[in-house]
Amino acid sequence: TYGSFPIFIFFEAVVSTQSTGKINMKIGGVNNIAADMMNIPIFNRPVIVMGADNAHPAQGEGNRPSVSALVGSMDKFACRYATQIAVQQTDGKKVHSPVIEGLQNMVKGMLIKFYQSVKIKPQRIIFYRDGVSEGQFHHVMTYEVDAIQKACMSLEKDYRPTITFIVCQKRHHTRLFVQNPREGDRSGNVPAGTVVDQGITSTQDFDFYLNSHQGIQGTNKPAKYHVLVDDNKFPADMIYKLTYHLCHVYGRCTRSVSIPAPVYYAHLATDRARAHLGSNKYNFDSSDGASSVGGARAGGGQAKPSIGEILKDISPSDATKNKMYWM
Repeated sequence: TYGSFPIFIFFEAVVSTQSTGKINMKIGGVNNIAADMMNIPIFNRPVIVMGADNAHPAQGEGNRPSVSALVGSMDKFACRYATQIAVQQTDGKKVHSPVIEGLQNMVKGMLIKFYQSVKIKPQRIIFYRDGVSEGQFHHVMTYEVDAIQKACMSLEKDYRPTITFIVCQKRHHTRLFVQNPREGDRSGNVPAGTVVDQGITSTQDFDFYLNSHQGIQGTNKPAKYHVLVDDNKFPADMIYKLTYHLCHVYGRCTRSVSIPAPVYYAHLATDRARAHLGSNKYNFDSSDGASSVGGARAGGGQAKPSIGEILKDISPSDATKNKMYWM
């Protein structure tokens, strides 16, 4: 009908924009650039922004390995990202290691890709880490910061870029509200870009809440950030601005999102790698003797694949390893 015609056109336009945006990112294009981000003093020196995530098998998935993903920016706008994938054995354990055991080689490969892309070595590393609880902070920080430093020195003995290590959390129960409803956005949430760094945060550690997206319906959940290491000695406001601007360069959306793009991308890359593990080629025995893949019983003649074989199969090909194939 005439009344529904404009809605139909709008729907088609949105679908077309999303589809073409994903295609553009997959082939190495750029959809969004946060131009104001270049005014932040952090970018006065060459900087690489990284995001990392570590996904563990659920209970009942047997010997399925944990999958880790690292993404790193490949341009000065922190809009294009390359990917490194790693797997680590779980041996059916119920408590999995929170650290990314292969992070040193992953960071080394990412730094090489960055140099090949922009022809200069990064002097600063901004590292956003997802999937870490507060009880794991010290263990993860100690292991992974050391792995990053070793990766740099393995390329060049005196190469020691400054590191800022930030953990991003979404699993919490904190919500932010405006005192005056007229000060909120159209859905009643606090405006996008709102930062809370006192009152409900730690008095000893550097942590803050950032509501980076505009709510469409319901109450927003702000992301919580913990700055565990800051060799760069950035002012707090500078980290707030960087994190907020990185929420605007997410390629699947024309609006700001709830967490920085490199964190989102690492999660997407991890999900894609885990999906590759769903192939019937693998037979990961669960605790009750049944396979977690395809429901086939163990002992059907399939040999347990090695970590090297799995990594070779789920890693991106040479044609896609420097592109955002998981978009």
